[in-house]
Amino acid sequence: MSSDNLDKTIDVLNDLIETSKDGEAGFLSCAEDVNSLELKSLFNQRARECAAAAKELQTLVLGLGGEPEDDTSVAGDLHRRWVDFKAMVTKQDEKSVLHECERGEDVAKKRYSEALENDLPLDVRELVKQQYANVLRNHDQIKALRNNADMRAHSDRR
Repeated sequence: MSSDNLDKTIDVLNDLIETSKDGEAGFLSCAEDVNSLELKSLFNQRARECAAAAKELQTLVLGLGGEPEDDTSVAGDLHRRWVDFKAMVTKQDEKSVLHECERGEDVAKKRYSEALENDLPLDVRELVKQQYANVLRNHDQIKALRNNADMRAHSDRR
């Protein structure tokens, strides 16, 4: 692999590490902002999965001779503050928390999709594809939960 391709691969992986760290912190924040034990459990499980994904990516970066990212992004930090504020204002309204959680997963979907547009080594591409499948699963599950919360809120108004 050329030096330019190596540097680009490390940059892509570091972006995904940041994305995974954002997901971990975001899910932990959402777990704090809901009252439902079921949602708390789900969010905590997803946070652990994001942490594991970040570790896998960090190991790849180290194996490529790079310096792995080890923190969240500024944009992710700002989004979590917004989620916390919104949850405080809406008194931990699950629908609002799920909506913001889904927005965070939209960002992860976009970042993983963009990563796969790059010319990545086969082993790196395979790991990114596996993790992307998990991101899609997370997004779809959160979206379904949010849709259910929307329907419950709509029926409660009747």
